[in-house]
Amino acid sequence: MRLLYTPLLYLLLPFVLLRLLWRSIKSPEYGKRRGERLGFFSGQPAPGGVWIHAVSVGEVQAIEPLVKHLQQRWPQLSLTITTSTPTGSERVRLLFGQQVFHVYYPYDLPMAVRCFLDRIRPRLLVMVETEIWPNMLRLCRERQIPTLLANGRLSARSARRYGYLSSFSQRVFGMIDAVAAQSEADARRFVELGVPQERVRVTGSIKFDMRIPASVQEQTQVVRRVWGDRPVWVAASTHEGEEELVLAAHRKILEKIPSALLVLVPRHPERFERVAMLVQRLDFSLQRRSGEQPCDPQTQVFLGDTMGELPVFLGVADVAFIGGSLVKVGGHNMLEAAAQGVPVVFGPHVFNFSAIARLLRDQGAGVMVQDVGTLAEQVAAWLQDASERSRVGEHGRQVVEHNRGALQHLADMVDAFLEADQGMPGTSFQKEKREG
Repeated sequence: MRLLYTPLLYLLLPFVLLRLLWRSIKSPEYGKRRGERLGFFSGQPAPGGVWIHAVSVGEVQAIEPLVKHLQQRWPQLSLTITTSTPTGSERVRLLFGQQVFHVYYPYDLPMAVRCFLDRIRPRLLVMVETEIWPNMLRLCRERQIPTLLANGRLSARSARRYGYLSSFSQRVFGMIDAVAAQSEADARRFVELGVPQERVRVTGSIKFDMRIPASVQEQTQVVRRVWGDRPVWVAASTHEGEEELVLAAHRKILEKIPSALLVLVPRHPERFERVAMLVQRLDFSLQRRSGEQPCDPQTQVFLGDTMGELPVFLGVADVAFIGGSLVKVGGHNMLEAAAQGVPVVFGPHVFNFSAIARLLRDQGAGVMVQDVGTLAEQVAAWLQDASERSRVGEHGRQVVEHNRGALQHLADMVDAFLEADQGMPGTSFQKEKREG
């Protein structure tokens, strides 16, 4: 498999580029800056900085505190952030502006990765969550660039898939210099797949360390005053095939609570138009955020078809459904809602956030539903019982508060690598790498 991997990538490259072109028809941003995906881009950061790879919006949001730590602790180092999606790219721009150097992550082709590394010349690579690419790891090791997997998670399903190629996986995972795992289960899976035990540390999820900016709280209060005291629930980060289920649940809710408002926020911006057409086809009265028109009392569905405003919509909501969970996507981050004291409900397919989902359920801060009927029943029950949703929401807020601290552990690991690179005492996995 090791010998086949790279030739197979080169054979698939034309199809990958065609897929990129196809996606650009629906979302023009995918058609821009294509050279970056092959390692070609203009400008470059100062050499010897930190490179952070965060795939999309969620990962970019999660690493914001780490970026701020690096800017304060290591102000002399340049920071490069790569993403794989236009939405992630836009989030980098909104959060960090010109404070960091940003390009798209290159395809895992030796030619592209070498070209990228020649320009960036980092002293450390921080990969976020599940970004494991064989050629990237191999070339970083050849150049003695340490690699740290931050906020590492590995679902049982993903681990089984890697296990089908056991020898190849052992070789690839063995090249990771350090893993900051979200949970004991994640840590165990990384070790089973080839990361030496001494390189793995359970730090928790940095997503618990999020802070709601004052600007979001202010916007939330403004929107709530405009919308009035009507019951509001948000369906956040929904996927293909899931909006139909959410809208079916909303129809049932309207039978009990005619004044209820659904704020529907699809995960991918290229789907905004299709979701709007779906809402209208199903005969709901619709208002779009991009239309900048007031959401009047007759509006049944408010479509959040803009970027970066989900935290505001979650803050306005009485109840939040977290998407990607009624369809087999694996779910999305429930903590953004819980941190604002909003009770959360999610479907059965949360394998990407299984530990967080289980924690919220065990602490009485969230509920798992199985289908449209149970979703409608749970949302309606909370919308009709202010004291109960307040109790559940407060449990969620406490869960987030009590599990903070992963960021400090991760920052300590990053600092240790950077200190070792300056000739200062390092940790066992750094020493092992240098001796190897």
